[in-house]
Amino acid sequence: MAKQKVVSGIRPTGKLHLGNYFGAIHNWLELQKKYDCTYIIVDWHALTTHYKDTKELQENIKEMAIDLLSCGIDPKKVTLFVQSHIKEHAELFLLLSMITPLGWLERNPTYKEQVKELASKDISNLGFLGYPVLQTADIILYDGEVVPVGKDQLPYLEVAREITRRFNYLYGNTFKEPQSLLTETPLILGTDGRKMSKSYNNTIYLSESAESFDKKIKTFITDPRRKRKTDPGDPKDCPAFQNFHKRFMNREEQAHITEGCTKAKIGCLECKTRLLDKMTLWIEPIRSKRKELSKDPGQLYTILEDGAERAKKVASHSMSRVRKALNL
Repeated sequence: MAKQKVVSGIRPTGKLHLGNYFGAIHNWLELQKKYDCTYIIVDWHALTTHYKDTKELQENIKEMAIDLLSCGIDPKKVTLFVQSHIKEHAELFLLLSMITPLGWLERNPTYKEQVKELASKDISNLGFLGYPVLQTADIILYDGEVVPVGKDQLPYLEVAREITRRFNYLYGNTFKEPQSLLTETPLILGTDGRKMSKSYNNTIYLSESAESFDKKIKTFITDPRRKRKTDPGDPKDCPAFQNFHKRFMNREEQAHITEGCTKAKIGCLECKTRLLDKMTLWIEPIRSKRKELSKDPGQLYTILEDGAERAKKVASHSMSRVRKALNL
């Protein structure tokens, strides 16, 4: 039985950090085991908010690809490529924009929220408003059946479903209507206790040097009531515990830490040193793979070119159907 097709994308706006990993990449790794996955580095989407400065775009694409492959995205199992390398995305975006009512885009709650969140940026551009239209093209171009999304992205996917429905109504049954696969997108806190974000300068990158990584984990914010080792605390109020201990320590170890914290038997630095031992074992293979790929960019570009070649065949076939449907 053929596997269902999953399509998902990630914007190359910088290196991946732990928030990206646990919020998205961890899901991608699980999905590639069960589905026929197409993963896209969506550089055109990055331009919707970062159009003023593109000097680092190519470097960001390279680093993004290195991070994804180092984390375990397997190019033998998935199709991984850069969006702008397949021009059919732009063609389908243009054609879909002809049939997409402006009201669908302007009323989208995710769009309204992002306008508020990105108030410091000038995003009053067609590209940002039309983000869901390009996203729709990304998905249906590869007959995407399932799209992994968090709750905040559901409105965007609903627009994609409406656009697909409208296209099929006007021109005949051409595309599959993509379904959502609701995935866990946990809030990962940064070193200062706020949401981990490049804009807050509180990130822990997968590409951190060992020295920098160790320092950031050891100085990560803990229960603010624990000023001294003799002060009892509560792991429920400890960002380090909620963020990482629950992910890297088993239940027995968590119970031991909880007892030591609440009874002031263990200090925060000692606690985080134990955590760091676990996290180092996890990140060492990622560091090793990053080092290998960084030394051999030819291998990296071969992987992306191979992915683009496979994607091109599917995209070309899809656009042949579209042109026929529109009598172009």
